[in-house]
Parts: sequence; C-alpha cells; structure tokens
Amino acid sequence: MNIVDSSGWLEYLLDTDRADLFADAIEQRDSLLVPVIALYEVHRVLSRKVSPDAVAECLDVMRLARVLDITDRRAVAAANVAQRHKLAMADAMMYSLALELGATFWTQDVDYEGLPGVNYFAKP
Repeated sequence: MNIVDSSGWLEYLLDTDRADLFADAIEQRDSLLVPVIALYEVHRVLSRKVSPDAVAECLDVMRLARVLDITDRRAVAAANVAQRHKLAMADAMMYSLALELGATFWTQDVDYEGLPGVNYFAKP
C-alpha cells in the first residue's frame, strides 16, 4: 500500500521534472490510498494554477484510488502522531493513515525525513 503526500501529487499532476519520483506509487492504483486531506490540499494549490476543469480532472485521477476519510478515531490518532513527531495537522493526518494501514508514505516534505515507512526525496 502507498500514500503519496500532496507535494508528490502536485509534482505528478503538473508533470514537473520530479513527477517520476512519485509515478511508481501513483500508477499502482490497486495499492494506492488517497487521504481526503490530500484532495483538499491539491485542490487548493491547483485552483491557483490551472483552470477549474483541469482541477476537476486532476481530482478525478486521485479518486481512481481508494479515498480515505478522516473519522473521529483517526483524528485522535493523528493528534498523537502530531505530538510525537512534531507535525502540522495535515501532515500528521496523512502520516497517521500510513501508519494505521501499513502503507509506505511518499513525500518530498522535509518534515517527514527519517520517519519510519517514509520514502523521502529531498528537494534540490
């Protein structure tokens, strides 16, 4: 199972020079999980860069995978992860889901560097 951080989704969906770092995880749809918070973050960023139709198409690509909702139990688990690893709310939500489901977490966000189960790609 794989969860790709919002930053990885943005690289992939915008087809940047770093898109290939996340392509393997994203293109394995049968093992891809998408936290609902990633949909929020991707929508927020893409809405400033591309047309509404392009945003909708990108979100539809994300929805091809299994979308994970945030439940009350998951919110509490994320709060514990945030405190333990000093992560912001959205970061803790996504990483907590990866821990819960035994998924590999793919990111280029330095806040996750060195955490267990994380494939971290440092930005140049």
